[in-house]
Amino acid sequence: MSVREHDLREIRDAVAKLCATFPMEYWRETDRERRYPTEFVRALTEAGWLSCLIPEEYGGAGLKLAAAAAILEEIQRSGANGAACHAQMYTMGTVLRHCSEAQKKKYLPKIAKGELRLQAFGITEPTAGTDTSSIRTTATKKGGHYIINGQKVWTSRAEHSDIMLLLARTTSREEVTKKTDGMSVFLVEMKQALGKGLTIRPIRTMINHATTEIFIDNLEVPAENLVGEEGKGFRYVLDGMNAERILIGAECIGDARWFIAKATAYANERKVFGRPIGQNQGVQFPNARAFMATEAAALMVERAAALYDAGTPCGPESNMAKQLAAEASWQAGDMCLQTHGGFGFAEEYDVERKFRETRLYQIAPISTNLVLCYLAEHVLHLPRSY
Repeated sequence: MSVREHDLREIRDAVAKLCATFPMEYWRETDRERRYPTEFVRALTEAGWLSCLIPEEYGGAGLKLAAAAAILEEIQRSGANGAACHAQMYTMGTVLRHCSEAQKKKYLPKIAKGELRLQAFGITEPTAGTDTSSIRTTATKKGGHYIINGQKVWTSRAEHSDIMLLLARTTSREEVTKKTDGMSVFLVEMKQALGKGLTIRPIRTMINHATTEIFIDNLEVPAENLVGEEGKGFRYVLDGMNAERILIGAECIGDARWFIAKATAYANERKVFGRPIGQNQGVQFPNARAFMATEAAALMVERAAALYDAGTPCGPESNMAKQLAAEASWQAGDMCLQTHGGFGFAEEYDVERKFRETRLYQIAPISTNLVLCYLAEHVLHLPRSY
């Protein structure tokens, strides 16, 4: 199904209307209490937005990634926080392209209906960080099961997911020719695994991101839950990672546009020395620069999504989209806080909450330095630096 600009406008309007039913006080409360926004996630699910990428034959809308990007951008632009549910979209990059037909039939209809949540992506480990090839979690085949042992960290929404995509080594790094070989992806049913080899421990952070660390001790996962072929999991998660970068980029564009609108409105209203502060070029210029950076980054997000939807390799574009959008949102956030002065630190203005939330994307899902390393090596063909 193609997604025309007219279709995207209708999607944006519908999502904005839904988000308007959740006032800013709702988000202040969930942030203050470090509570998962269950009501918001349920509303998005019931409206069909979280299943937008699932094909119609499995109960979804069968839309393209560009539509998912528009949905998440609009959520952020409304002042809400799509991080509570965005994984259900970007994990589809791995699920739709590499899961078996039996796996799709088993899980996707229930995910589309909201009976199951696929919100956790277990990749990062304490000792590996962004060096995914160095993960130590292992999966050993034993009869009709795999026995999994290891640890994951920064696995967001694990406490609120029914299914997790988990990356583990089925062949040790020492035994493979290429260090990215020998890794496999598994579908882990969380509720069945809890207390039977799976332990989840929340990590309290500066933002309400529902992130956790996971301990895995002799967890039995049915062999039928292996995604695709054994040993090829790294390539599978790359499809999810490219989708993730594009969708995170779209969220950052939404954040940036929220900051710019918020700062513009305040600069027009706030009067100091008998005139609106927006009349001062010291306020105007940072806002204008943030606006330019945001619009330029939005074009890169749009281009990356178009390439992804066309099935064209889009590693450089996905990484550039995430990087440029994250930088634009942080620039806009800093400008917005500065424009508000002391009031920017007050909870009731929502600036400080969004300021904290958007800062995450300088680090996740990949740090800005690693994006630069990737582009230097794979696009500019400079010597590998790590």
